[in-house]
Amino acid sequence: MNDFYCKNILNNKVEFQKIKETENILAFYHTKPSFTFHAVVIPKKHIVTILEADDDLLNEIFKAIKEIIIENKLDQKNYRIVNNGGSFQDSKHLHFHILSGEKLIEVVK
Repeated sequence: MNDFYCKNILNNKVEFQKIKETENILAFYHTKPSFTFHAVVIPKKHIVTILEADDDLLNEIFKAIKEIIIENKLDQKNYRIVNNGGSFQDSKHLHFHILSGEKLIEVVK
């Protein structure tokens, strides 16, 4: 596939800092963060949108998101979980952003 995550992250073409990894998912710090805490969780298999993901995969993704929130004490601060679809989705690979802290840059759509 030619999306950013398959092409660059899953093929180690860009440097990134891994947070969590299982057989099915990868969580890492965003390569160009827009918040002081900005992580991304993706499936390792190419899936375009949440509508294509099965319940087991979604449970695994959200388990990782929950663990990241707790481990980083984001529940004691602020956090946002973001998933885009359709024309809002820049990279056509299912991914969830975990955002917390101060905004570093303005994201324009």
